[in-house]
Amino acid sequence: MTRILVVGAGPAGIRATETLVAAGLCPTVVDEGSRAGGQIYRRPPEGFTRPPSTLYGSEAGKARQLHDVFDGFVRDRKIAYHPACSVLGLHDGVAQVLGPTGVISLPYDRLIIATGATDRLAPVPGWQMAGVYSLGAAQIALKAQGVALGRRMVLAGSGPLLTLVAAQLIDAGAEVAAVLETAPWRAQVKGGTRMALARPFVTLRGLRMRARLGRLYKAGVTLASIEGEGTGLQAINWRDARGRMQRTACDTVALGWHLRAETALADLAGASFEWSDTWEQWLPRADAEGRAADGLYLAGDGMSLLGADGAEISGRLAARACLADLGYQMDMGAYARDLRGARRLRRFAKGVADAFPWPADMVRALPDDAILCRCEGVTAGELRATLPLSGSEANRAKSLSRVGMGRCQGRYCQLAGAEVMAAATGVRAAQMGRLRVQSPARPAPLAAFATRSDSQA
Repeated sequence: MTRILVVGAGPAGIRATETLVAAGLCPTVVDEGSRAGGQIYRRPPEGFTRPPSTLYGSEAGKARQLHDVFDGFVRDRKIAYHPACSVLGLHDGVAQVLGPTGVISLPYDRLIIATGATDRLAPVPGWQMAGVYSLGAAQIALKAQGVALGRRMVLAGSGPLLTLVAAQLIDAGAEVAAVLETAPWRAQVKGGTRMALARPFVTLRGLRMRARLGRLYKAGVTLASIEGEGTGLQAINWRDARGRMQRTACDTVALGWHLRAETALADLAGASFEWSDTWEQWLPRADAEGRAADGLYLAGDGMSLLGADGAEISGRLAARACLADLGYQMDMGAYARDLRGARRLRRFAKGVADAFPWPADMVRALPDDAILCRCEGVTAGELRATLPLSGSEANRAKSLSRVGMGRCQGRYCQLAGAEVMAAATGVRAAQMGRLRVQSPARPAPLAAFATRSDSQA
């Protein structure tokens, strides 16, 4: 039987798995989470008392259905499931997987990658201090443990996630001091019109959520700095839409500018990439069904940033593409419906990108003494100092400055570093190139390799 490996058990991975199981196959599923659901439908530990309606709001029914489908496959042994495991590398049809007992090898004939996305972050002077998190981290803490990360929080950045996390924290009883949106009202109105035409009810739901924030929500701001002392974070300084300096006292800041596709494994698997002017980042190239290379299929936000509903559609499409390539007959009606749904979601996503743009000018103006790479403690000035030798080539700048060499492997600093370099060299960020991905795709202890227990399952 053909060995099919699915990486990721969020909405895309679950729907891909469901499609494969329906065809009579038994795929292997590897997921970093201890329980399936992904980030958007992340589940708390067993015995957690907060109900799905509180955790997922209007999406509770969909979350429960996805969870139940996947749990049924595990219970009935219709899949080989490896939770709490990270794929470190891919080579010659074998995945090197780090799990609780060490590193194992999982061979495959076909590979579906549904690794989702992480927060896209822009550096702010002082963001390296303890007490500064990503919006995703704040949401994970709330969903997985039912806690707020601070007593008085400021959320800053841009995009629907900013509003969503703020509303979720307030509903849970947390004190949110301010919600600072860098997108100006003009962009939001322009992009919001496109969003409303593509998905009117989703757009209206977002507007209602925004209205609940009231005066906490400030649009068109520019983040100036985050300040604190040895006792911890104390405040965030920002300019309002009129350019007036403001200061908001807080003990926690959560940052996020929509999403950054998680593409490391797609890169290691042989996908090619292209610059997305819509999202101002590098995305893997694939056809409408997710084919990225021979035997390689991509799904979810790791391929195209279409959100949870788009992830479900792309998961089904990727699995159908895999099955079609294996000679299976397809349900053409369902296939056509998913293609139409994907086109509508792409129109909505374009509206989101227009409404909540990446703050390139703010990043390009980062002062020399501001930390750019949190992992390695590299400043914007130190990166700029390498440019006479590196020129407009990201990998040369990386080798000279160490930007992107830390634990996150450039996930947090690569896009911001490209903007800093582009501003200094007078070219577009796309011309900086893409940082090369190397195994291991995730940090791994050396002891895990010493105690590896290879499997050919």
